[in-house]
Amino acid sequence: MESAWWAPAGRYGCSMTRIIAGAAGSLTLRVPKSGTRPTSDRVREALFSSLEARGLVDDTAVADLYAGTGALGLEAASRGAVEVVLVDRASAAATSCRENARAVQKRVPGVRIDVHAQPVLGFLRGTVRTFDLVFIDPPYDVAESEIADVLEALVPRLTAEAVVVVERSKRSPEPTWPAGLEPFSKRSYGETIAWEAVVAAP
Repeated sequence: MESAWWAPAGRYGCSMTRIIAGAAGSLTLRVPKSGTRPTSDRVREALFSSLEARGLVDDTAVADLYAGTGALGLEAASRGAVEVVLVDRASAAATSCRENARAVQKRVPGVRIDVHAQPVLGFLRGTVRTFDLVFIDPPYDVAESEIADVLEALVPRLTAEAVVVVERSKRSPEPTWPAGLEPFSKRSYGETIAWEAVVAAP
């Protein structure tokens, strides 16, 4: 396995986040200098505590869409997910994801982590993989119509028991859920709202 390497600090600035718990717990993740809004450690800790309590992380295939640093998907890898896909169209974000993924894989050598530097919609329309847990945490300026398109394209890529988590600003409206997804819960974490949806019964 290729070892992790870090670019000079000037490329990334001082912004950092970390893996909260699991096999890679406390590992620092590098954040691109600009253009990325990582989920805060506090929000991620609360979110994963809820997911783990319901058995929704261990032994799962996870997609982290609009991945940024990859913090959500890599947190899942640290806590027992067996496959993780990180998708972000921004080259700086994809580079950060690759470097962070290599660092996590040194701690969790059995997990498969793939990084795709492409638009989320393009990835979903081209992949044949399916997922048990999906995180959608786009920049706040991503249009609601794009999120609606992403959710619609995601439905065929979900397993029967899959859970989808959409993070948005508390000022954003509820996502437009497509046929095949049913909203399950809404949790507020300061400025962030996490919407959960499950696969609709046939």
